[in-house]
Amino acid sequence: MTSRLNPYLSFNGDARAAMDFYRSVFGGELTVSTFGELGNADPAVADKVMHSQLETPEGYTLMGSDIMPGMPFIPGTTMTVSLSGDSNSPLHEYWEKLSDGGTVNVPLDKQVWGDEFGQLTDKFGVPWMVNISQPQA
Repeated sequence: MTSRLNPYLSFNGDARAAMDFYRSVFGGELTVSTFGELGNADPAVADKVMHSQLETPEGYTLMGSDIMPGMPFIPGTTMTVSLSGDSNSPLHEYWEKLSDGGTVNVPLDKQVWGDEFGQLTDKFGVPWMVNISQPQA
């Protein structure tokens, strides 16, 4: 897989409804994973969306999730730039360059779903997520 650049939207508890709506608009395949499915048994978030991804027939990719309780939700600042690809892509290099002068919120490290993932805000205040898929064993 080559690396991809896609919008990542944040929602205040209604990510599933929003992503279902976008699927009705654009068509395509929607996958949804909840916090509970990925190990968070807290009843306040277990059924909330940790990650969703819509792949459309036109080749668009739209991702989204619910914010965690206590995190600020400010409409208009609910989008993050997401870079994703495999370990053969230049994503590690992009991570290093984007983090220079910025703030790393989640270090680029292996996650429960098996990929490397990190979040940062670059020196211009733009939030980024980087997900590097790992080869299947």
